[in-house]
Amino acid sequence: MKVRRGRRQQAEAGTGVQDVASGFAVELRGVRRQYGRGAGVVQALAGVDLALPRGSFTAVMGPSGSGKSTFLQCAAGLDRPSAGSVRLGGTEITGMSENKLTELRRSRLGFVFQAFNLLPSLTVEQNVLLPMRLAGQRQDRRRAAEVLAQVGLADKARRRPGELSGGQQQRVAVARALITRPDVVFADEPTGALDTGTAAEVLGLLRHAVRELGATVVMVTHDPSAAAWADSVLFLAEGRFADRLDHGSAEQIAARMTALTGRGVMAGAAA
Repeated sequence: MKVRRGRRQQAEAGTGVQDVASGFAVELRGVRRQYGRGAGVVQALAGVDLALPRGSFTAVMGPSGSGKSTFLQCAAGLDRPSAGSVRLGGTEITGMSENKLTELRRSRLGFVFQAFNLLPSLTVEQNVLLPMRLAGQRQDRRRAAEVLAQVGLADKARRRPGELSGGQQQRVAVARALITRPDVVFADEPTGALDTGTAAEVLGLLRHAVRELGATVVMVTHDPSAAAWADSVLFLAEGRFADRLDHGSAEQIAARMTALTGRGVMAGAAA
């Protein structure tokens, strides 16, 4: 099944790899990723074509084993595809050296993970500034204060992560992801460890980053309620994008997942 697209998306997807002026933040062309060899080969991605415009919020869903994690890793340059091309912010990353990939991730990408991944020995401010430090940039404390204010933690800069609630820690992770004004923020189950109310607060921050800051967010999630915050939901099945839903409600997204997998999904699993 092909992903359902409007005329504009079809025209953009059919023009081949775009240059930096195209307005695309993330582009995958013919991306395949397989593991193993011979009879034991696993085709995690089986030919993915995708072009996401700058300033968009996209959710990626699919049943277990559909290729969601592999998609995110290949799109973010954390894993190399077996075939195909990946471009981020107009830059071809497929053949980059590990050193250049690391530099690109630190300076032009942001990451938000389910487990927060904050360093417990550092203060909130130091955790937020860590991408700048690792990239060899001047650690701009004024910028750190700015993003902490954006996530509602202006008064927590001197605290340690262990002194914060789970929701506050995830807010710190969002601030850290935004500190370098990245081309793309990749979020991997960012609400998986949060209760429903706190999850909505974090998703609201990602939505704000797109709407007010011009960020591009790509979020992998199992939760239809979380996916409903996105502009578009892409559904993966057996390593391919099998469907698309724009501006869908949680109920519509859950129904589309049910139709895709032939079994129910937990519409209320806003863990």
